[in-house]
Amino acid sequence: MLNLSKNRTISSVTRKFGLKQAIPITALLAVIPILLVLGAETIQRGSFEETWDWALNQPSLFWLNALLYLCALTLVYCVIGSLVPSVAIAALLFGLMSLISFFKTKLIGEPFFPWDILLNKEGLNIAPLITGQAAMLRIGTVLGVVVLLFALRLVVPRLALPWLPRIALGSLSVIALYAFGINAAWAENMQYKAGASEILWNQQQNYGHNGLTLAFTMNVKHSIVAKPPGYGEQAMADIAHAITEKRTASASAAPTVATDAGADTVKPNVIFIMNEAFWDPTLLPDVFFHDDPIPTVRKLQAESVSGYLLSPQFGGGTSNVEFEVLTGQSMSFLPSGSVPYQQYVKKPVPSLASYFEHLGYKSLAVHSYEGWFWDRENAYRQLGFESFMSSENFAEPELKGPFIADAEVSRQIIKQVDESERPMFIYAVTMQNHGPYDDKRYGDAAMDIEGDLTDEALDILQTYAIGARDADQSLQQLIDHFEQSGEPTVIVMYGDHLPMLGYSYDVYNQGGLIRTDRSENWTLEELKHMRSVPFVMWANFELPADDVPAISASFLGSYVMDTLGLEKPAPFAVNWDVYSEIPGLLRNLVVDTEQNLYNSPPDYVQEELDRYRMLQYDLLFGKKYAADYIDADYLNKPVHPDYNREFQKPAA
Repeated sequence: MLNLSKNRTISSVTRKFGLKQAIPITALLAVIPILLVLGAETIQRGSFEETWDWALNQPSLFWLNALLYLCALTLVYCVIGSLVPSVAIAALLFGLMSLISFFKTKLIGEPFFPWDILLNKEGLNIAPLITGQAAMLRIGTVLGVVVLLFALRLVVPRLALPWLPRIALGSLSVIALYAFGINAAWAENMQYKAGASEILWNQQQNYGHNGLTLAFTMNVKHSIVAKPPGYGEQAMADIAHAITEKRTASASAAPTVATDAGADTVKPNVIFIMNEAFWDPTLLPDVFFHDDPIPTVRKLQAESVSGYLLSPQFGGGTSNVEFEVLTGQSMSFLPSGSVPYQQYVKKPVPSLASYFEHLGYKSLAVHSYEGWFWDRENAYRQLGFESFMSSENFAEPELKGPFIADAEVSRQIIKQVDESERPMFIYAVTMQNHGPYDDKRYGDAAMDIEGDLTDEALDILQTYAIGARDADQSLQQLIDHFEQSGEPTVIVMYGDHLPMLGYSYDVYNQGGLIRTDRSENWTLEELKHMRSVPFVMWANFELPADDVPAISASFLGSYVMDTLGLEKPAPFAVNWDVYSEIPGLLRNLVVDTEQNLYNSPPDYVQEELDRYRMLQYDLLFGKKYAADYIDADYLNKPVHPDYNREFQKPAA
């Protein structure tokens, strides 16, 4: 009787807590993470062969990724309460994650970062770029697997856990994922023993070596920018003192140009034009253009100020180039793949806009696309602009393809300058030549191009080159106007990044600019080619001619200030000191004054770089200690009180 009673009790407990399901649940939780790793890595890497090689050569990292998948799957399971739907949801999440990383890498050379989740509507703009049978097959395979998993619930038992084990397992999963995200000591030790290596300067290598999920998780901690060693009020006081000592008494308070009469001086308009994906396609060594697509730029390269701007981006991320030019700050000191406009520019940040406003200018941002993109509406406000003219403010604009024409942007710039009683600082961003370039947007228009290119590559290059020609003509349109008007004006035009010409740098590879479509295998010279966009500077008054072989986007503002004889405020003064030592500064490419190339900064410039990094941290994340010692009015300048009033729609 006693044994019978005991057996009944055990049976009751078994039914109550579902212990009979423990074996299949445990088996599935052990096997499914392995399948998820293999599936996600195959999508991310592009082939099962590469995934298998990685698993064999890095077994510890393979199992560490499987552990992360297990934690994530267990967390979903504990929330949902049914195993099969939980597996389907996990497969969907990790499938999307790997697809995004694959396509993002193919398009712009960067994998999927934690902060990409914040892109919201911007992320949808990748959709038109994903075309072709192979892409649809990948997407269809992922969706098919997910649908099949959901369908399995019709024939597979619920395999549920009671609440108490669910709470316990869910809590353990959250703790484990959090520990890996913040790099807790025990998680860091586990990564070290597994052979993990965080390669921040080359995120493709980082994801390739460590695996998609581990690399993604390791990047989470970089969402918060660490305080530089030695940062504090005294350090900022020392930097301010050094800037003050270097300033010369002859620096002008504002740019002035003598009038024809010679008796008065006026402030010139300063116009920056960042032309979407503007580049010189004739630089492809194995391609020949019968007609030069950019004759205006070519003439300025021979006669005026010109050179090559080193962009922190390739194929996308326009706002990051804006951020560098406008603030003088460097993306090299921020997490790889971050977007300052959306993540960090949440309070007033000193910029070229607030600087020229301080000199009595009217500052205007112009972008021929929607104002919400990259959160420009808010970012331009925080950067001190007086007004922002987005595509919504263009009345019946001329279109070229799906976007507002570059010529229309030039017309709006002319209109704004002609109607303003004050000199203008304009920062304009165009959109016409945005990719993809396989849409034949210009109809039968063509350029005579020769080269050993596939038909698809030739079509892409044709479309891009026509857009580059239009961009060049829009610059000439501005030059013609201001030559005739005589109103002192200086124009700086450049591209934000090289265009994305096909998957895996296809046109660049076929055209001979690079030897391989694997960017992690590029030489430093090839990397420089793939980050260099032309810039030119024109004025209807005399400027000293100059040839600049390499200059980072973050140094362009101080370069223009120096050319115009302006006194540089603190951020631009510090980065000008760095420019004097290393004119090119990217995350994984440094160019010195002799055009020697390095993959990291040489020791002799480290002190200047530390000052640069520290001041950037102070202004973007810190206490703004520098404003207590130098340029207080500029560094503390609030947002414009009437920001964008002229373009606000009247209330209904």
